[in-house]
Amino acid sequence: MAEIKNILFAGVGGQGIILASKILAAGLINAGYDVKMSEVHGMAQRGGSVTTQVRYGEKVYSPIIGKGQADLLVSFESMEAMRWLDYMNPNGKVVVNDQELWSAPILMGSADYPEGVIDAIRERAETVVVKAGEIAAALGNPKTMNVVLVGTLIRAMGLEALDWDKVIRETVKPQFVEINLKALKEGMAQFK
Repeated sequence: MAEIKNILFAGVGGQGIILASKILAAGLINAGYDVKMSEVHGMAQRGGSVTTQVRYGEKVYSPIIGKGQADLLVSFESMEAMRWLDYMNPNGKVVVNDQELWSAPILMGSADYPEGVIDAIRERAETVVVKAGEIAAALGNPKTMNVVLVGTLIRAMGLEALDWDKVIRETVKPQFVEINLKALKEGMAQFK
């Protein structure tokens, strides 16, 4: 447990990034890890960038991940993955949601959403692309997209043995427990 692991979540306000990182942090704490978490909301309520950083190990002194240190980047939106790739360590992995959320300039026609974003990410890091929004919608609740991505991250980091059912039951509202448990399992199945 001595080695510190660094996970960076990135996305856009309203995608459930903070809840996803809290689920991860709770599971790691329950397993006995020292965990530090930071969050940056930015203009989250207006669709702006949101990041959280989760660091865990035997003893962690700071919640901040420096450039080149992230073991895993979980991106809830394609361009956000590009924005944060410099934080990946050379052996890091990226879990990216195959979703484009257009910013105001793109919506107004004064800018274009870049083409080939996921291909560019794949060129720089080992990448798992997840259609988390589609998976969540097929389960019956599109808002569980974040938990689908948490499931993929759990599998990518080799953390399946932790009691994630307990964490979900303690973290989400009771009426959403069962759908989130299904989302978590579907997310785990995305990492081969």
